[in-house]
Amino acid sequence: MPEMERVAGAGWWARLRRRLKEIVEMESYLRDNFEVPPKNPSEEAQRRWRKAVGIVKNPRRRFRMVPDLDRRIEDKAKVRSAQEKIRLTLYVQKAAFTFIDDELASITSKHDLKALKMHGGLDGISRKIRSTLDHGIDASDLDTRQNIFGVNRYVEKSSRSFWMFVWDALQDMTLIILMVCALLSAAVGLASEGWPKGMYDGLGIILSIFLVVIVTAVSDYKQSLQFKELDKEKKRIFIHVTRDGRQQKISIYDLVVGDIVHLAIGDQVPADGMYIHGYSLLIDESSLSGESDPVYVSHDKPFILAGTKVQDGSAKMIVTAVGMRTEWGRLMSTLSEGGEDETPLQVKLNGVATIIGKIGLVFAVLTFVVLLVRFLIEKGMTVGLLKWSSTDALTIVNYFATAVTIIVVAVPEGLPLAVTLSLAFAMKKLMNDKALVRHLSACETMGSAVSICTDKTGTLTTNHMVVDKIWIADVSKSVTSNNSLEDLNSVVSSKTLRLLLQGIFENTSAEVVKEKDGKQTVLGTPTERAILEFGLSVEGGRNDEYRTCTKVKVEPFNSVKKMMSVLVSLPNGTSRWFCKGASEIILQMCDMVIDDNGNDVPLSEAHRKNILDTINSFASETLRTLCLAYKEVDDIADNADSPSSGFTLVAIFGIKDPVRPGVKDAVATCLSAGITVRMVTGDNINTAKAIAKECGILTDEGIAIEGPYFRSMSSAEMEEQLSKIQVMARSLPLDKHTLVTNFRGMRGEVVAVTGDGTNDAPALHEADIGLAMGIAGTEVAKESADVIVLDDNFATIINVARWGRAVYINIQKFVQFQLTVNIVALVINFVSACITGNAPLTAVQLLWVNMIMDTLGALALATEPPNDEMMKRPPVGRGESFITKVMWRNIMGQSLYQLAVLGALMLGGKRLMNIKGADSKSIINTLIFNTFVFCQVFNEINSREMQKINIFRGIISNWIFIAIIAVTVAFQVVIIEFLGVFASTVPLTWHLWLVSVGLGSISLIVGVILKCIPVESGKNTAPPNGYRPLPSDPGV
Repeated sequence: MPEMERVAGAGWWARLRRRLKEIVEMESYLRDNFEVPPKNPSEEAQRRWRKAVGIVKNPRRRFRMVPDLDRRIEDKAKVRSAQEKIRLTLYVQKAAFTFIDDELASITSKHDLKALKMHGGLDGISRKIRSTLDHGIDASDLDTRQNIFGVNRYVEKSSRSFWMFVWDALQDMTLIILMVCALLSAAVGLASEGWPKGMYDGLGIILSIFLVVIVTAVSDYKQSLQFKELDKEKKRIFIHVTRDGRQQKISIYDLVVGDIVHLAIGDQVPADGMYIHGYSLLIDESSLSGESDPVYVSHDKPFILAGTKVQDGSAKMIVTAVGMRTEWGRLMSTLSEGGEDETPLQVKLNGVATIIGKIGLVFAVLTFVVLLVRFLIEKGMTVGLLKWSSTDALTIVNYFATAVTIIVVAVPEGLPLAVTLSLAFAMKKLMNDKALVRHLSACETMGSAVSICTDKTGTLTTNHMVVDKIWIADVSKSVTSNNSLEDLNSVVSSKTLRLLLQGIFENTSAEVVKEKDGKQTVLGTPTERAILEFGLSVEGGRNDEYRTCTKVKVEPFNSVKKMMSVLVSLPNGTSRWFCKGASEIILQMCDMVIDDNGNDVPLSEAHRKNILDTINSFASETLRTLCLAYKEVDDIADNADSPSSGFTLVAIFGIKDPVRPGVKDAVATCLSAGITVRMVTGDNINTAKAIAKECGILTDEGIAIEGPYFRSMSSAEMEEQLSKIQVMARSLPLDKHTLVTNFRGMRGEVVAVTGDGTNDAPALHEADIGLAMGIAGTEVAKESADVIVLDDNFATIINVARWGRAVYINIQKFVQFQLTVNIVALVINFVSACITGNAPLTAVQLLWVNMIMDTLGALALATEPPNDEMMKRPPVGRGESFITKVMWRNIMGQSLYQLAVLGALMLGGKRLMNIKGADSKSIINTLIFNTFVFCQVFNEINSREMQKINIFRGIISNWIFIAIIAVTVAFQVVIIEFLGVFASTVPLTWHLWLVSVGLGSISLIVGVILKCIPVESGKNTAPPNGYRPLPSDPGV
């Protein structure tokens, strides 16, 4: 028997040593099993960490926000099946394929040209649905149309009620075991001690469980409401339609059959419809059909399906089916909400919880075994092992309940859930600050960003553009006032002016619309709007020759060609190409120029040099430069592209786009935070350099390059020059993608990138954090992004970085706090069981401690708002340890202090406190419990700052933290003074209360001493150009 006990004991200690070794090797263990990339994690990586998670008390709650991978696979299979059916219909035209019974909707979904002709074509369809192609529908018919044709929504899964979260919280295995223990305790207590005294222990556990469940459910339910609100914001998409004869901006959910929708590059088609007219409309149908090749839409192929994307061109379409009467709507309704990919921090903390949980399980079992063995030995030495009573059974049940409660405290279930809480809080705050976080991981990753590759127009600048200067017929004029416009009319011939206005009004994507009050408004991109408004002011309302032109072909602007072209047919039977775009590109296409009489003259090299000087002069004044040119043609070939040479230069526009207020300060904040800002723009390099210097982006150590040069660099040159690049001008979207890829691959940096166009989607997808513009951004760009900057403001991006850092640091604070509680609770109960034969902290008391460190602790520490100090330290690099040496210093220091205090009270508390009498044991156990709780309260305050001595900075403004501390202290008073029969406590005298609070408050002094102990800092990212990290010494 002794030999068996020795072997069993050796086995337990061997297991314990293995668990302790796991803590020492925690980082390597986490890296091997719980490492996932922040974006697009592989299925293998996701399954690996799920498999590695060992001890989970409540899988239903912990993995509530974690996607079901098997369900995802089922959804992908559904999508493939639907795509195959649609492909058969669209490309094979099988008549047996039916989607909907509604005849109008089926014409579009089946691409049924025969049925369309039977109904009189597009005109016949519009008459039957009481809509006109130029006027649209009447807004008064909206309700009727929604009743007949349906609303533009698909059936979504209903949200979860509060009671479902209560049910989730009750699925905790340890709580279920404790409930069984409570019932056994109550049954044995009633049998031995009668009513009501016999119910107290069991009822105390039941009430504690009820409180834990309610607090947990309320916290989880509030989180779900926040995510639901954010999800609604993600789905808020607006489109332009023609209603009541005027263009309006409406939500896609308000779209009805008969609406005339305006489509542009990057839009997602919001409903099924038919093409009315447009230019070079290219539709990407891969989301529906699975076909990667885009489809040209024209009068011969007029059908456009919901869920597809506009890859190029522009058009108007009439809506023929909405919501569940579209194939896209039905497909979306069949897919389950698989959940969002878990963030790297959530996965890592699942690993930490697994390691601590295993250690806690060993300690819990050891505690129970030690208590049971000591009880049996004492019983055997006194009354014998053959004589048993109900009191003995109750004692064993209480031992078991204590052991199970140790598991409750030891398994830090709240660690990964605290990340979700912190991210939800940050996302809500960012939403108020004009940043919509689409993916949880982006908010977390943004705090580690080392580089931000930003656009210029609309992000660093206001995007409120006006034509400030114009060069025409060798005359450069400022055109910011009515007098200067009159001067322009006086120095330019009527022929030249007519050609200028014709080029402005014909070659534009902007349009003039009438508002309800009769006023005219110009709609379009800021650049197009500025030029058209300039043209309107020069024209002065005169009816001129350009009104009689007919557009033959339009080549819309895109960021690759950097120009827009239009072919018009003139009244005299000839045709003319107008081209407008980047100055250098248009100038290279010209071999003629307009003179002051309106005649075409050859463009000499000297003249070309003078024009280039003018362009550079405009650019150095931070003006965007665009050129306008034309070319006469006789023959028009079908599907011919615009010529690449032989044009005549008409004018150069200098467009002013002022730098946004606050951008310079935001860039300075980035530099102090160790973040390098790089401008990537399609503008002239001189304009880009002037703006970059004004913003503080271009420094003496940095360089400005052009896209063509960047593309020609070798790998060795790229590696050498990469860190110095601060401005890239005349760039293509592919350049931005290459830049991001190289920064991530060659330098291992965490990179954020902004984008607004369809062609920016690859860069947004490739970057660690893709930031799409909410105002100027296309739906394709937004769909590829992780964060949508709703006000297009660079300062908002810095706010995302600030909150990203706050999330990371807040979770570190919470982990530091919770691990301290874990260590102290485990060791004090185990050591007490070994030495005294009983656990000083009962099941009810440990449940209360668990709530302090879990739900309440997360609310207090994981929701701390960011402060300015966070942006004065370098970002956390890839691969750095989450639990830092600073955290281990604080954890071990506070744990040793608390263990020393509680050990002293446990072993010599009666003598030290001069406590005598029959209830001395109850008083000292209550004092130990009270002191332990106040140590956690003050350590919670300590955890607000891991390195700085001043832990009270900003505490007054953080009402959540103050409220949590106040509630914790108030409820502790209630437990000690009024709930003793349930919590196994007795009321304390005022001086024992002072002792408890005083011993707890010494944690603050211990914290100051610990922060003065130097700790070797881990590796960090190399500082960017011009940045010197601030000293890391603790400061007040």
